[in-house]
Amino acid sequence: MLTAMASGSGKTTVTCALLAAMRGRGIPVQSFKCGPDYIDPMFHTQVLGVPSRNLDLFLQGPAGVRRTLARQEANFALVEGAMGYYDGVGGTSDASAWQTADTAGIPAVLVLRPSSSGLTLAAQVRGLQSFRSPSRLAGLILNGCKSSLHAYLRPLLERETGLPVLGYLPPMEEAVLPSRHLGLLTAGEITDLSARIEILAAQMERTVDIPALLALAEAAPEPAAAPVPAPVRCRIAAARDEAFCFLYEDNLDALRQSGAEVVFFSPLRDRELPPGIDGLYLAGGYPELHARELSRNETMRESVRRAVAAELPTVAECGGFLYLQQTLEDEAGTPWPMAGALPGAGFRTEHLQRFGYLTLTAEDGSLLLRRGETVPAHEFHYWDCTENGAALAAQKPGRETAWRCGFASPNLYAAFPHLHFNGQLPLARRFADRAARWREEHP
Repeated sequence: MLTAMASGSGKTTVTCALLAAMRGRGIPVQSFKCGPDYIDPMFHTQVLGVPSRNLDLFLQGPAGVRRTLARQEANFALVEGAMGYYDGVGGTSDASAWQTADTAGIPAVLVLRPSSSGLTLAAQVRGLQSFRSPSRLAGLILNGCKSSLHAYLRPLLERETGLPVLGYLPPMEEAVLPSRHLGLLTAGEITDLSARIEILAAQMERTVDIPALLALAEAAPEPAAAPVPAPVRCRIAAARDEAFCFLYEDNLDALRQSGAEVVFFSPLRDRELPPGIDGLYLAGGYPELHARELSRNETMRESVRRAVAAELPTVAECGGFLYLQQTLEDEAGTPWPMAGALPGAGFRTEHLQRFGYLTLTAEDGSLLLRRGETVPAHEFHYWDCTENGAALAAQKPGRETAWRCGFASPNLYAAFPHLHFNGQLPLARRFADRAARWREEHP
């Protein structure tokens, strides 16, 4: 695992550089991301050409994290941490990168951005080492660090912490990964991403001890065997394009293992939903950035509206939820007609709305949840809606903050919160079960 003291330390940059360097050496490697983040795994996937998966103890629980790791097919797994190493839910270390490393026995390498610290940097590392036991910390990489500073810090840090300094990456303006309101730009939006990553990988080959990192990875335990997908019994259409790109790979895997054939479509470019489908999955993304184009695709909007009105089993999260509304504002505040399957209007705000982990409790049974069940979820959005629904009780963990949200019925889950299908509740199986029944009812 590559982790850090805080966000902004360059974990994604260093992770992508190492992935590219390992790929260049012909070393089979698979990538993972701690926490609910969608964007960083896109960069991993772009570098390797194979899907990156999330490890999220809050959304999945320990068994779910182990199931995800069991899907590792490469010789090595590289995990990118989230935020600071010990930063977890509600001011605790629960579901933190550290707890993930400890749960799975993964050695962690700390990415440090030295700035103007010297011995104080060693004191901070020592604090991290002693804060929880075992810390799982096994090495250090200096990021944004000049060669001369590395030469000064390396013996100091190794003497004071006992951890090996495994190399450094210097400041490299030509390889910076740009960002915007939800974090980094997505990998597909950076036209010269491959060139930037190759520059980083070449630098890593010169200044980072890659064999030493691989040796650390050898200490991690072997994952269990991956589960076998079930025979296909239904067909679920999943939106995937520039507007709808926030899809957990585990959710797709879980649907396939539950007997669903997953077919992709683009609400931006396709004229209507794929033929012969038994379910619809509208994931999150950036529909607000593509509101005009989505609106102008009238035949697709009508196809989606008719499908939801006909009670086709549908899951719509965050951006997908906004797409089902009557209208959606773009960045300039101009409202555009959307699918019109739900009664609200999506609008822009200036701040993150209900950001972070939460739980959802169902008072009545529906497509994904049974009466009285509680499921962990996650929200991350700047746009809000005039009609958020009231089918589910939402609660911030460890806090009194609570609200109602979502539209839920035997054939629908539509709400801002994102769900992880590889958690403790069989959400994917329930979705596939209902889709299979739809197929039987609509031959």
